[in-house]
Amino acid sequence: MKLPRLSRAAFERHLPILTWSRSYTRDTLTSDAVAAVIVTIMLIPQSLAYALLAGLPPEMGLYASILPLVAYAIFGTSRALAVGPVAVVSLMTAAAVGNLGLQSPAEYAAAAITLAFISGVMLTLMGVLRLGFLANFLSHPVIAGFITASGVLIATSQLKHIFGISAHGHALPEIISSLMASQHLTNPITLFIGLSTVAFLFWVRKGLKPLLLGLGLKPRLADILAKAGPVGAVAVTTLAVWVFDLENKGVAIVGEVPMGLPPLTAPSLNPELWGQLFMSAVLISIIGFVESVSVAQTLAAKKRQRITPDQELVGLGTSNIAAAMTGGYPVTGGFARSVVNFDAGAETPAAGAFTAIGILLAALLLTPLLYFLPKATLAATIIVAVLSLVDFSILKRAWGYSVVDFAAVAATIVLTLGVGVEMGVSAGVVLSVGLFLYKTSRPHVAEVGLVPGTQHFRNILRHEVLTDPFIVSLRIDESLYFANARYLEDYVYNRIACDEPIRHVILMCSAVNEIDMSALESLEAINTRLQDLGISLHLSEVKGPVMDRLKRSHFLDELSGQVFLSQYDAMRSLSNSPHIDRAN
Repeated sequence: MKLPRLSRAAFERHLPILTWSRSYTRDTLTSDAVAAVIVTIMLIPQSLAYALLAGLPPEMGLYASILPLVAYAIFGTSRALAVGPVAVVSLMTAAAVGNLGLQSPAEYAAAAITLAFISGVMLTLMGVLRLGFLANFLSHPVIAGFITASGVLIATSQLKHIFGISAHGHALPEIISSLMASQHLTNPITLFIGLSTVAFLFWVRKGLKPLLLGLGLKPRLADILAKAGPVGAVAVTTLAVWVFDLENKGVAIVGEVPMGLPPLTAPSLNPELWGQLFMSAVLISIIGFVESVSVAQTLAAKKRQRITPDQELVGLGTSNIAAAMTGGYPVTGGFARSVVNFDAGAETPAAGAFTAIGILLAALLLTPLLYFLPKATLAATIIVAVLSLVDFSILKRAWGYSVVDFAAVAATIVLTLGVGVEMGVSAGVVLSVGLFLYKTSRPHVAEVGLVPGTQHFRNILRHEVLTDPFIVSLRIDESLYFANARYLEDYVYNRIACDEPIRHVILMCSAVNEIDMSALESLEAINTRLQDLGISLHLSEVKGPVMDRLKRSHFLDELSGQVFLSQYDAMRSLSNSPHIDRAN
């Protein structure tokens, strides 16, 4: 029995796998499988390293890279996004759970699992309720500043593993102070492993692929081997620790990693714990979604595809719920990993499912080999990965473009570095909303005149235009709402407070997409005030939806003037000046 057309469409909208799977071919399978191999090679050391960054057992990084990828393949809309543990979310997880003061590793892991579940439920509900637009309130400069500061924090926090010392802190001053206090305890062997791994990984990024191509390897094989650089570092340093018994010489190692399938887990139902993690889950959800949807949209545009932000929320939400059910912690779409997935030729989300199979095989077969893996190697992997996120040039660009944006970016960076990641991202959210309110609360209003020989109106301060001393024409370049309604009142009152014989004020509304109740009341106040002064208020170029709203009020009945279809019609009708070209 066939489903009705509408039901099938709704099914496909909420289960994107039903759409792309219909056209799945053997060639698509090959492309996805090759991409999965490359991403799996990249993800194994990254998942272990990011779990270390989050303060969790390394196997939780592997667990967070299995079922969540399958969930996204079913519910996600991006054909190239690679979901899993990422640096920024791992750091935020460490900050959120670390602030709880838990002593037991089991309690710490349970809190991380609960955090993933709360975040997953939030994201899923936002997707079902179509609240993806809320992410638009985070400005790009603020997000760029937060990610830059987070990159610095992450890299600095990993120096303790490079030096083989103990350090703590969630803000840059605390971390540096702690490192300085313990620097005399540096383990030379650990330092050598860490620095040499960092140098090797930087060289791999830039120099290995050209070298392999020069040796005659095919581009695809050279690319796979280059992406396998971190795996090579893991293998060599692990072997060195085992052969030379470096564990007994003070080199910190990962130790025993449980082998087998991800365990079935459940989040804590403790209301107190949920209350403590709630705001952290909100921030992780917002940042994770913004980072994920940004890279998804960028990659989709390159192939003239599209994603659905609200369905992306569902995809990321179910991925986090899947992580919570299988011993993982919060996940999102990773920038570097997704770009690699895209460049490797991934055609559908099935590439993520194939990657999950690869990680599952690693969890089943390879974990005993990770016993002697030095933590310095994982720290080096993290440092090299996150330094690509650091971009202080955003400060220069923001300064050159807008002092207000520069202040927001600088404040986000300073607070993230100086106070901590949660305060930084909270400040970013507040600053983004604050910037929006500030900019829209002072809308650009231009007094306009007629460009000679045309029907166009332009700013009298920028162009040679024709005006009438009896008419004030004001173009409002913003929607009118509660935050800017009083500003418009003051602007109009200040403009008419002069010796000119003003008889008409025309509000040109071509850029006004919305007039809320507060703005309507301000327009009524302006109309009454002008009428008392013997001045008529007119509107021009009012958009249809705005006019529909105005017609449902008494404003148009009480308006002292008229509503004109165009500004030119208004000037022709109201002007008595011989300089205005009536015939045009």
